[in-house]
Amino acid sequence: MLDVTQTRIPQGVIDLGVGHPSLGLLPLEELRQAALHRLSQGDPAFLQYGAEPGDGYFRTELAGFLSRHYGFSLEPDTLFVTAGVSQALDLICTAFTRPGQVIFVEEPTYFLSLGIFRDHHLEVVALPTDANGLDITALEAALRQHQPALVYTIPTFQNPTGATLSQQRRKRLVELSQEYGFLIVADEVYQLLYYHQSPPLSLGSFATAGTVLSLGSFSKILAPGLRLGWIQATPRLLHTLTRNGMVASGGGLNPFASAIVRSALELGLQEQHLHKLRNTYRGRLETLLEALRQNGLRPRYTPEGGYFVWLELDPAADSQVLLEQAIQAGVRYQPGVRFSSQGNFAHALRLCFAYYDSAELKKGIQRLAAVLRSS
Repeated sequence: MLDVTQTRIPQGVIDLGVGHPSLGLLPLEELRQAALHRLSQGDPAFLQYGAEPGDGYFRTELAGFLSRHYGFSLEPDTLFVTAGVSQALDLICTAFTRPGQVIFVEEPTYFLSLGIFRDHHLEVVALPTDANGLDITALEAALRQHQPALVYTIPTFQNPTGATLSQQRRKRLVELSQEYGFLIVADEVYQLLYYHQSPPLSLGSFATAGTVLSLGSFSKILAPGLRLGWIQATPRLLHTLTRNGMVASGGGLNPFASAIVRSALELGLQEQHLHKLRNTYRGRLETLLEALRQNGLRPRYTPEGGYFVWLELDPAADSQVLLEQAIQAGVRYQPGVRFSSQGNFAHALRLCFAYYDSAELKKGIQRLAAVLRSS
């Protein structure tokens, strides 16, 4: 068979390392309705090369949607359309960094972001995190030794730990960015995926400081295959992105998908799907946490949103070595060392609750616990 999706799960394995929704949660019918709505309007403009910052009608609709959900007002000219957060990160590195410059990342952090930074030949300096997110005291100490071009943070329901940066630390982070002249790149793809109390306001609420680039994506709240996201920042910062050679040559990024999602927003389909995801993921998170408890396993933190739970084993354990045993037992996870730019967290692992239903999650944790008991 020809490959269609990025993930290929071996038969009989419950892959708790997968970091995306299951096929059954993808909104096929909603996007069919949205596509029919947009294609029936009689305006083919969205099939043309797009405006560099993104379709103005789409950005207006997106600004309204985000204003309602973020809890503060956004204007369309503070939004730049991207082909997802990965492309946004690459574009930001191209525009605002040079090879050899220092950037700060969290430890641990989203492991695939490290490949993007490596491709741009940036020197990565890792900063510790705790239950309240990025350690700001450690950041202040690092700023006395380095001059970073940017700080990359996942402030809300962090990947991989599930921790959330406190409001106090958010404020101090922005103050330091102004004092030391670095940019904050806030990967906020999980901001809307909260299952109990709403998290602190997006770091985009500090955008007027002029040092914040807040990244969002429809990959987590609608469908990854749309390859559609956004950067929220001041018009001055976004103007630098519109002058990028790739953007100037190709026009706006993903105008066709933008048009379809515009209709999904206008028709309330995105709103309905977000509500469905919150309800579904809330139940799956609770199931995973209870299954861990029943099997004598305690996560490092208890997340209230996002996709992930971070499990730390005995310090002498090596989750990379244990992975082969786990796969043979019919379960898989992401080893913790992959989330470290320094080769740390060999004793940790990341579990995702987004892909499987409750029965499969329980079975997967039972298999994992059996492997850990026998090791």
